[in-house]
Amino acid sequence: MRAQDRARRAGTRPRSDHTLETALAILRDLALFLVEHRGKDDWALVDVHDVEAFLATLPRARKRRLTVLRQFFRFARSKHIVLVDPTRTLTAKEPNGFRGRTLTLDQQRDLFRRWTTDEDIQPHEALVGMLALLHGASSSEVRMLQVTDVDPVTQSVRLGKRPHPVPLDPASWDVLQRCLAHREAWSTANPHVMVTKGTKAGRSPASTAYLSHVLDACGYPPRTIRSTRLVDLVNTMDPKLVAAAFGMDPQAALIYLADHIDEGRLPASEPGRK
Repeated sequence: MRAQDRARRAGTRPRSDHTLETALAILRDLALFLVEHRGKDDWALVDVHDVEAFLATLPRARKRRLTVLRQFFRFARSKHIVLVDPTRTLTAKEPNGFRGRTLTLDQQRDLFRRWTTDEDIQPHEALVGMLALLHGASSSEVRMLQVTDVDPVTQSVRLGKRPHPVPLDPASWDVLQRCLAHREAWSTANPHVMVTKGTKAGRSPASTAYLSHVLDACGYPPRTIRSTRLVDLVNTMDPKLVAAAFGMDPQAALIYLADHIDEGRLPASEPGRK
């Protein structure tokens, strides 16, 4: 507020009240976070890990929040409220790593049951969903899948740029057969597995817009479902092997490495051990 007064006297542009309120709201949120999640009730106890954890709660607001926190801790250090500025070594750039949304195990089970037991589900939704959920297939890979890519002898399919055919489990194979039966009903010469009303008379694949909305009914976008599978594979296997199997760049697979493990995936503790 003193800076506002100085700016007005100097004829320069002062900070708006909204800017000050936003900064105060960020400090309030940090204080609550420290007390509720880090068990700290003194500014002098705050370290860089506390600030990094707070910034990670809203990754998209990292730059704005860090700017405010730097200003505050510089002030706090000048007033001897803290001895060390915990924001000194932090950068506004987000750390590399996966920041997308993933599904819980219960959500995955619900989707699996939806696509394997409900015969009223649109076949295209079931195919895109199952291939993403169990085989990490992208919408583009399913969109470009052709009938000639399906091998009924080995029950496998060729997806995108993957170097080897992908063997399908019985549930995925059954969903694929439902989709092929749906295609046969169109009496079309289109070579693709997924044929829509707009593509049945030609040879082009379904539109990207169609694929982006094909899973709307289930409530989750294709990217979220595929990311869930990739995160699971990369964190339980060698990322290089995953990249090779999916035809991905090794650096692209490393993005999906996580720094935590869901408690539900940890083995049960043995009696007498922690």
